[in-house]
Amino acid sequence: MKQISGTIGRWQGAGLMATTLLGTGVFILPQMTIVTAGQGALIAWLVLTLAIIPVTLVFGRLASVLPHAAGPAYFVEQAFGRTAGRTIGLMFLLVVPIGAPAAILMTFQFVNALVPMSGWTQVGTELLLLAVLLVLNLRGIQVSAKLQFALTLAIVSVVVALFGGVGMSLSELESFTHQDTPNISLIMAAVGIAFWSFLGVEAMTHLANDFRRPKQDMIPAMMIGTVLVGLVYLACTLLLLVVPSDTPVAMVGAFDHLLGGYGAQVIGILGIVSGLATVNVYTASVSRLMWSFSCDGVLPRYFSQLNPHQSPARASFAVLLAMALVIILTHATGQELEDLIVWSNGVFVIIYLAAMLAAAKLLSKRYLPLVILSSGFCIAIGIALGWNMVFAILLMVVLFPVLWWQKVHLNRKPITA
Repeated sequence: MKQISGTIGRWQGAGLMATTLLGTGVFILPQMTIVTAGQGALIAWLVLTLAIIPVTLVFGRLASVLPHAAGPAYFVEQAFGRTAGRTIGLMFLLVVPIGAPAAILMTFQFVNALVPMSGWTQVGTELLLLAVLLVLNLRGIQVSAKLQFALTLAIVSVVVALFGGVGMSLSELESFTHQDTPNISLIMAAVGIAFWSFLGVEAMTHLANDFRRPKQDMIPAMMIGTVLVGLVYLACTLLLLVVPSDTPVAMVGAFDHLLGGYGAQVIGILGIVSGLATVNVYTASVSRLMWSFSCDGVLPRYFSQLNPHQSPARASFAVLLAMALVIILTHATGQELEDLIVWSNGVFVIIYLAAMLAAAKLLSKRYLPLVILSSGFCIAIGIALGWNMVFAILLMVVLFPVLWWQKVHLNRKPITA
């Protein structure tokens, strides 16, 4: 099969990873977890960050030794056969056009903080943003990697500046130390909310061939990005506990209080751009999956073409068109944002768990403790989602027999370069 030429390095990859995870939630989710658990939100973010590290290490190792545009689908195929792998791949392909529009809808909380919009005006603006993402994807992932590394530095710089402001207000730090003892059940509820922030670890594995040296750089890039994101979320949560605000986006109020104004502009712009960065990485990931499946005969060969920038242009256009249709239908039918989020979470739980089980077969035994920890984490999240897992299970039940029939009766051969 044809291969995409690698163009990005370790630090650009870390930037992609970080902005994918920071995404829509960086200035919103800390506020939501504080409403749920109070000071216990700090413990929730610490627990979640520690729990996601084994998952990141396993995904990073799989991508470094088995770099492939199909990502988790390829890992599952190598471990359990073509039908299982392609089922996971198509589940990812079908969920991103649902999850990505949910991310865009969340991003518009920041847009509305700057320029209030509603109705079809908002829908039109969302579609315009998708057009911008199409241009970025057509230019190749290296352009996005450089821009998103700069965005990561900007977000970290703002958080550091805010902490500088907190350091000059000792009375606020003293009041923070006298909070009530956290409630364990509330902490676990906050963990459930915060889980959305770490969806995206698997997306980087689709980009393994876009790295110049995947064996050397995948794990460091993914770990740097994950740990950095955990620290940023912890920092933002601490800031909001020290400097509480009753503004709709609490980080805006904290910025105004500590740095003297312009919070809506600074936090709003960073929130918008980081949200779009998340959607951008998912667009790149799923378009590469479509390209890979097209080359293997699972999808029409129409999507197997790469443009001069080594980008699967036709697949990118199809993915963004599907997102646009979901955005229009969501508005027209009055579909709740929360439904899109929980349906997406359920599908990703299955994808994560399948990849972890594949790792138990594909990686050396020294990774088994990490695989067990990661699998336990996935199962716990699935139990927490409860009935919201039904959509994901139904998707798997429908896709598996269809792909099995395709394997037995059609027996398509992959394209050779």
